[in-house]
Amino acid sequence: MLNLANRITIGRIILIPFFIAAIIYSRMDMALILFFLAIASDALDGYIARSQNQKTRLGTFLDPLADKMLLVSAFICLSIFKNVPPDLRFPPYVPIIVISRDALIVLGSIIIYVLAGDINIKPTWSGKMTTFFQMLTIASVLVQFKYSYIIWNTAVIMTIISGIGYLLMGSRLLNGGPK
Repeated sequence: MLNLANRITIGRIILIPFFIAAIIYSRMDMALILFFLAIASDALDGYIARSQNQKTRLGTFLDPLADKMLLVSAFICLSIFKNVPPDLRFPPYVPIIVISRDALIVLGSIIIYVLAGDINIKPTWSGKMTTFFQMLTIASVLVQFKYSYIIWNTAVIMTIISGIGYLLMGSRLLNGGPK
């Protein structure tokens, strides 16, 4: 049976196609509402999992998956759809860097799991800051903030820094060193 925290996370995953549709149909106001609902549900499910002792293996897997699905969908949609104003549309390097980092983390996690038989990588400070700036980037574009490019370039820098950090952490894990 699913606990409340996991149900909220699944609800966040269910919001993603509606978020994408809102962008496709130029309903940036609706996309913004759905995006903020997703962010709020992320905070809520995390709070419930910690405070109500509802941490589960499923939640440990689903929560970051839901975040990645939302952010990757947003970065792709806001870079390819022509209904996004040109000065707010992401240049190709933005989604490429975001998606590449996430792909490297997933691939690295799979390799570590296969070779070590277990994996327990906790989010780092730079990883959390990256997620914050990526979410702020999406919100700034959805509200059509004129200087969104400053925020998205900050997110790109944080994405690169955290990606390097996770690569180094994974390398230490594979070499038997400390995390």
